[in-house]
Amino acid sequence: MDARDGGVLDGIGGTPIVRLESIVPDGAAEVWVKIEGANPTGSYKDRMAVSVLEAAVARGDASPGDTVVEYTGGSTGTSLAFVAAVLGLRFTAVFSDAFSVSKQQAMEAFGGEVLVEESHGEGITPELVGRMRERAYALAEKPGHYYADQFGSPDVIAGYAPMGEEIGTALGDGVDVFCTGVGTGGALMGTLRGLRSAGLEPQVVALEPAEAPLLSEGVSHGHAVEGVAVFPDPPFLDRGVLDGIRTIGQERAFETCRTLARTEGIFAGGSTGMNVSAAIDLAVELGAGHRVVTIACDHGLKYLGGRIYS
Repeated sequence: MDARDGGVLDGIGGTPIVRLESIVPDGAAEVWVKIEGANPTGSYKDRMAVSVLEAAVARGDASPGDTVVEYTGGSTGTSLAFVAAVLGLRFTAVFSDAFSVSKQQAMEAFGGEVLVEESHGEGITPELVGRMRERAYALAEKPGHYYADQFGSPDVIAGYAPMGEEIGTALGDGVDVFCTGVGTGGALMGTLRGLRSAGLEPQVVALEPAEAPLLSEGVSHGHAVEGVAVFPDPPFLDRGVLDGIRTIGQERAFETCRTLARTEGIFAGGSTGMNVSAAIDLAVELGAGHRVVTIACDHGLKYLGGRIYS
């Protein structure tokens, strides 16, 4: 059976969007959260992975039996390993011990090979990411290997566009602000493309950890919010679409994660805690009669081995 005709890849997308009930103060704007943990691997990266790999196979850039290569903090890698398995491809991730061990286990569960770069206890830093990148580039040069290029492929933004379209379908014309954390910028730009195709023009606010204000200050002191604050100039981000950049301390983000699970029933990772923290701040500033939308990027099960839920 074709994977896109009743197969498991059809389970990607169509995720719920819910309004927060308990943790938004009275008199604030509505806060709506797109629950991307409902995707097959528990992450919105499934959207990107299927877009990139199906396009590569359709172009003939990758064929069954070839090895897909990427450097990754794990969510992208898990999604690529999952889609690769369905499409008959192999997958090798260049990973690091700075990220959750459960993500390594997930990639391996889908048949992926995981090569680990040591962080030496310094967290997620530009230097670490640079080493991961160079190792992946070298590996991708081997015959029968294909570099997925989550940081440059035009198929990344196309993969995220349906998320914005789904938000537009669910909420109509009532979206005042869209905010989300930035890694590559692909999810922000793709979702914005989808929102615009649905006729929406919300204000757009990019988010980053206070410990790594790469967008706002160009510096990073190392941080523990996986999947964001990797580049001072994210490869997909058009700063011209932004109405603001905000920082959220990682410990506040992690506390918001725990609060979301206990009071709203939303179980998610650190980037989601950052997103929701900022969305609530924006909702308080906007006041009643407005609507803020953000993303619950992935499922909290990915983080049970780390500091958020310990």
